[in-house]
Amino acid sequence: MLDFLIHKLIRNSDNTSDPSVRKAYGTFSSIVGIICNLLLFGLKYTMGVLSHSIAIISDAFNNLSDCASCLITMFGYKLAAKPADKDHPFGHGRMEYLTSLVIAVMIALMGFELLRNSAAKIIHPEDVSFRWMTLGALLISIGIKLWMAWLNTKLGKRIHSSTMIAVAKDSRSDVIATSATIIALVASLFTDLPLDGIMGAAVSLFILKTAYDIIRDTVGDLLGRPANPEVVQKLQEMLLSHPEIVGIHDLVLHNYGPGKTLGSCHVEVKSDSDFVAVHEVVDIAEREIYETMQILMTIHMDPIELDNEIANNYRHMTEAVIHGLDERLSLHDFRLVSGENTNRLIFDLVVPFDCAYTDDQLQEMITHELQQQDATCQTIITYDRDYTG
Repeated sequence: MLDFLIHKLIRNSDNTSDPSVRKAYGTFSSIVGIICNLLLFGLKYTMGVLSHSIAIISDAFNNLSDCASCLITMFGYKLAAKPADKDHPFGHGRMEYLTSLVIAVMIALMGFELLRNSAAKIIHPEDVSFRWMTLGALLISIGIKLWMAWLNTKLGKRIHSSTMIAVAKDSRSDVIATSATIIALVASLFTDLPLDGIMGAAVSLFILKTAYDIIRDTVGDLLGRPANPEVVQKLQEMLLSHPEIVGIHDLVLHNYGPGKTLGSCHVEVKSDSDFVAVHEVVDIAEREIYETMQILMTIHMDPIELDNEIANNYRHMTEAVIHGLDERLSLHDFRLVSGENTNRLIFDLVVPFDCAYTDDQLQEMITHELQQQDATCQTIITYDRDYTG
């Protein structure tokens, strides 16, 4: 049913990298959210007033804040759909991340306000009036929120939207909040303890935890995360499918919002290759990657010697040394420059961010181990980081 509605309401719904299509998805999700949350606010607020329950009233205002979140989401998708301009040459796709951040801040503010009200209710408790009608209304609201969480999760995965995933998380937190409210309502039949205020405080803490999770994930997107391993693997497979390319390193992907990724990498090719022909292969690979993965790649060619037996022996010796220090270390762009009494080993070393050794320590240990095997060895090392995680 959902797929039928999407195909009817959203033109070119399968082209989820198109900003206008993403805007249509965001509008659809937001309108559904506004309608559902306004309905839930009216229902819960009425039941909360009738039952004298701060937990239910708090839950109602939580739904009202969700309406504001939906409006912000709709506005965010509209801004993200704006085309690139001279001030923002990579487009406005990151507005989706900023929208998620604004939603999270609103959730956090609501959580703090609910915590304050719940604390007051614990200090000055009021009797809660149990009503079967109230219980039924809360159960209905749980059903609606579970459906909303499912809807936004499905849409969020379809268009790879952190904003919709954030909305889905908020809906799931609302389910837990309402469940706690039901516990307090039912418990009012059996005890005079201020469980209403306690449950309200518990709900507010859970809301704050949800806000924290969304902020953490969104800030990670804005600061820059490692590339998705599946994307990296597919990209490497596409490049290595060309026989002229024998290795890949220095892969970097920059995310400018969903559907807008820029990348660069170095590919290793045989030093005796026809570089005009290899350059054409690299151009073809760049176009293939863009057409298949919507990643705008810039590829640099590095010529390497594969048929020099002496250089290969030194390379294998160096690889054995670095793997003995840390199996995650790797090298590339290896060159051997031999003199009368020296063999200079020149290479780039890829070092994990959490490596136990500093660059200076690695230099000293690698050189020492190599000179133990061959006193003529000298090392010139350039230190790299792996930006693909």
